[in-house]
Amino acid sequence: MAEFILVLTTCPDETAACRIARDLIEAGLAACVSRQAVHSTYRWQGVVRDEPEVLLIVKTLAMRFPDLELRLKSIHPYEVPEIVALPVTAGSEDYLSWVRSAVAP
Repeated sequence: MAEFILVLTTCPDETAACRIARDLIEAGLAACVSRQAVHSTYRWQGVVRDEPEVLLIVKTLAMRFPDLELRLKSIHPYEVPEIVALPVTAGSEDYLSWVRSAVAP
């Protein structure tokens, strides 16, 4: 298993995205959370929707994923939030060392 992961989640707007990002950082569950405006097309409850969202890219340690997932589910405004983890297979050792030191064990 990879030591480092990127966790993706989308939010309905910048206000929610900022609140969630700050919460994850303050809780020690992430070293950094980047926010990016996106436009999503998806099916929800039988209806195809096409809406603006804010994508969060969460940089963290794989060992923190269970706690991060629980936290996201408890603070996220969506009924079923996107929570997808991707392994980091390589990266700058200086950056990865910083991630390791910034995420609370």
